[in-house]
Amino acid sequence: MLNSLYVRDYMTKSLVSFSPDQDVIEAAKILADRRIGGAPVVNDIGNLIGVLSDTDCIQATIKQGFDPGWRGLVSEFMSANVETVEVNDSILSVAERFLKDRYRRYPVMEDSRMVGQVSRIDVLRALEHLDR
Repeated sequence: MLNSLYVRDYMTKSLVSFSPDQDVIEAAKILADRRIGGAPVVNDIGNLIGVLSDTDCIQATIKQGFDPGWRGLVSEFMSANVETVEVNDSILSVAERFLKDRYRRYPVMEDSRMVGQVSRIDVLRALEHLDR
């Protein structure tokens, strides 16, 4: 039954995303205002090139606190080595990855293009459907 639940049915399709040349403090404010823990970083043609997390933004904000005139870019703080999942992966396989890894979300790929994101909460929602 778990193998019949797929990422495509539970992922978030509408995402906040950042560009690598965006001001990292501005990005931090967007994450804080929207109460989200991270967002993908995409290039000019929409390819996934990284992820900016709340932890990355905390580092940038602390740096700015020591030097109020300092400005940095998203590309300087994002994680470039991004773990992804496929749109047709089972929720069970993603749940197992969440148990092994420290990640809280994975970008979802289809034909080498990012089409959404799946989070730990999305997996919990999927597993909740098993009780119904």
